[in-house]
Amino acid sequence: MRASGTFEVTEFTPAAVPAPEIETALPVGVATMRKEYEGEVTGRSATLFTAAFDQSTGTGTYVAMESFEGALHGRAGAFNFAHSATTLGEGRQQEFFAVVPTSGTGALAGITGTGGMAVDADGTHRIWFDYELGE
Repeated sequence: MRASGTFEVTEFTPAAVPAPEIETALPVGVATMRKEYEGEVTGRSATLFTAAFDQSTGTGTYVAMESFEGALHGRAGAFNFAHSATTLGEGRQQEFFAVVPTSGTGALAGITGTGGMAVDADGTHRIWFDYELGE
């Protein structure tokens, strides 16, 4: 099944990280995020976000682990999903998106699958899950 929706980042809080043991051309940062979802995907999430990113050029890569609580197609529960992507100023490439096996609760217990994210030209953030529910 595919569930899609939109989301808004409601909080982005950089976290302190120790001085790096290895210096690179792009510093690595860590942050926590909160998101709110609407559509066939409804609910909220808390995210641990890590990135090496150049704000001036929009170039970098992020890796995120997200804990979602809400509903897909009206089925309520919670689960984790991981995602990452690289940007070179515009668009996303080298994307990865996976539901974490055995992380589902409630009516989303047994969830498996993949998905994706996109940002429209007007700034609308979209998400979709291609998922199955185990019995």
